[in-house]
Amino acid sequence: MPTPTRPADPADLDVVRDSYDRVADTYVEMIAETALGDIRRQPWFRAAIDVFADAVRDLGPVLDVGCGPGTVTAYLAERGLDVSGVDLSPRMIGHARRLHPQCRFEVASATGLDLSDASYGGLLGWWSLFNLPRDVLAQVLASFARALVPGGQLIVATHVGDDDVVRTEAYGGIPVRWTTHQWRPEQLVALIEETGLRPTAELRFPADGPIGPTVVVVAQA
Repeated sequence: MPTPTRPADPADLDVVRDSYDRVADTYVEMIAETALGDIRRQPWFRAAIDVFADAVRDLGPVLDVGCGPGTVTAYLAERGLDVSGVDLSPRMIGHARRLHPQCRFEVASATGLDLSDASYGGLLGWWSLFNLPRDVLAQVLASFARALVPGGQLIVATHVGDDDVVRTEAYGGIPVRWTTHQWRPEQLVALIEETGLRPTAELRFPADGPIGPTVVVVAQA
């Protein structure tokens, strides 16, 4: 059987990395350490993460892909999971290591991970994959599916919509350059099903939800 190819790096990878490095300090101040960013103070998000944690607890290591400053990674570690986090932005990882020194964090992109087959009990893309172009996201999700052990769980949260929204500033007017690729829930579910994973849960949040219209999808290997 041929070895699966690694997902392609997006053309704007370096620009996106630089943008998140630029906003990292303000992000931590404005988002990660407030009610919006603290999973403990968002009951529905916390419930989804709690169910995920219970499902993967005895299945093997867990990887938080696009962990930012490590808020969710640390929450899962507190629940007793063998979890680590990776993020494209070195400055985000610097904050993660400072804020949560008990956890393991590394700089890596979702497309640059060396994921062995059947090596993880759980994988997260918690509001961290929406900058990936649609064809690249399909490749990344396929690599996630291969990396999960039988019964392993994937949880993905992202923005709902039909558009590819180009951002030129964020978090108080800081210059950035990235694209938010929105997804309809049924499109995202279909994309996950194409990897061979079985969707098991879906939570939808309306436009007046905590981060606008969003969806959380859980799937099982």
